[in-house]
Amino acid sequence: MKKPIQLLAALLLTTVGSAVGQDVSFNFDKNTTFSKFKTYMWDPSKSAPTNELTDKRITETIDSEFAKKGLTKTDAASADLYIGYQAGTGNEKRFTSCNAGWVCFTSWYCDGCFNVARVGAVTTGATSTIKKGELVLDIYDPLSHELVWCGVARKALDSKANPDKQQKHLEKAVAKLIGNYPPPKR
Repeated sequence: MKKPIQLLAALLLTTVGSAVGQDVSFNFDKNTTFSKFKTYMWDPSKSAPTNELTDKRITETIDSEFAKKGLTKTDAASADLYIGYQAGTGNEKRFTSCNAGWVCFTSWYCDGCFNVARVGAVTTGATSTIKKGELVLDIYDPLSHELVWCGVARKALDSKANPDKQQKHLEKAVAKLIGNYPPPKR
């Protein structure tokens, strides 16, 4: 009788551990109407790719999840959204720079710029650390130049796993992360 209880306890701990394994958090501009966004474009200035293989794996996985949400990828500068990512393969420094008239901010879940329309303002910047295994996704409105949604998936990347496991792990994390886009209506 003791063995089945121990087995059940071990199974339960494994299930709970894998459910909590990939933690995600997100934030968004509550004044943004997300239903108006239909297309997106990868903006290289908003990304810090790792290597070609990892970059391809990440962008294709995100593209796939966005397609499920009804968003269409385009290369046209007239895209409704610009997106970028940063991935932590080690403890990576993340730098966010903002043009004159914008205020830079950095926090544990995302960085960005907010327009404050100050006269005589200067370009500003902020840094933060992206921890190993984290995937940070930023979504910008190209018309307002503002960050409208950002999210972090922790334990999304595992460089020690074989490529198939890496892909499955990434797919699970990205699905969980983008499951929060568009944000819930209030």
